[in-house]
Amino acid sequence: MDFGTELKGCVCRINNCAIELFSMEEDLEIEDEDSWDLVGRDLRLKATFMYIDLSRVISSCESDERKKTLTGLANKFFYFMDELSGFMDALDYQISQMPQHLKST
Repeated sequence: MDFGTELKGCVCRINNCAIELFSMEEDLEIEDEDSWDLVGRDLRLKATFMYIDLSRVISSCESDERKKTLTGLANKFFYFMDELSGFMDALDYQISQMPQHLKST
């Protein structure tokens, strides 16, 4: 595969993942334990793809300034993903502690 084509694919996946992450707001409002687990797995999967693709794009940059800028953006993104992960873990714990009759409503 051509390296330029691979980078275009990485950029396309980054864009698609970002759009999907922004559109997941409604998914974060669920209180069903099974659905919440699926949302968490989906977020982790998207973050993994973003990490791999951002790493490839950053390493391919020839300009140090561009590398620095993209690295800063990536670091901010993963900082907020880490914060979201902590929030999800706390909410998952709260949901697991709810009485069973309240989980189904």
